[in-house]
Amino acid sequence: MRIALLQATSQSRDVAGNLRRPGSACASARASGADLVVTPEMFLTGYDIGADAVRSLAEPADGPSCAEVSAIARSHGVAVLYGYPERSGDAVYNAAVLLGPDGTRLASYRKTHLFGDSDRACFRASDQGPAVVEFGGWRLGLLICYDVEFPEAVRVLALRGADVVLVPTANMIDYDVVADVLVPARAYENQVYVAYANYVGREGLLTYGGLSCVGGPAGSFVARAGRGEELLLADLDRDALEASRRATPYLADRRPELYR
Repeated sequence: MRIALLQATSQSRDVAGNLRRPGSACASARASGADLVVTPEMFLTGYDIGADAVRSLAEPADGPSCAEVSAIARSHGVAVLYGYPERSGDAVYNAAVLLGPDGTRLASYRKTHLFGDSDRACFRASDQGPAVVEFGGWRLGLLICYDVEFPEAVRVLALRGADVVLVPTANMIDYDVVADVLVPARAYENQVYVAYANYVGREGLLTYGGLSCVGGPAGSFVARAGRGEELLLADLDRDALEASRRATPYLADRRPELYR
């Protein structure tokens, strides 16, 4: 499977403008043979926009923006994972939705680990763990940004059979260690692919670091972006994954009775 990570600047509070961008990304991805496009965290609204803007722009999971992205996915025949603020009753979650190439919703996820005051002022943490969904013969798990920094979050997806962990993020330049070290480490220790899609440039008080990447089960980068805007392509190899799992049987050799 070929996937595309959209590394882009954030267009704060401009939902209409942000809804125009997946079409271009999907067209380019499809022309390059990609099956799936992953956008950064809170892509439809921007991330560092303040609690008032987050609350005013939040939508239900089946809101109008989902319908528009669904139409984009369907028109280009490409799956899309995008981030947005989800309203559910009185709560607002930092969420992501995976849409299939026919526009159907395959999976939803709400961020479970909130990062600092910026997240806690805007969102409620989800108490529901991540799910695994089938797509194109692969099992995909979803996390958002800070979630991937917790080894348990990726491990539980691996134990549920994930082959690929998709991670929309809004990671700042001071935290390059996540892309440099943690993403390939999570991929290696769990024998999965980890795809990490980040912003670049400035937004509010934040400077994003780029370095979107795909870590592979060998603990190395399958693909890696720089500091500028880019549509990063990566090929996920089923045979390489299975061979790596046979050579590095971490999951099979676990002793969970000792970890309680």
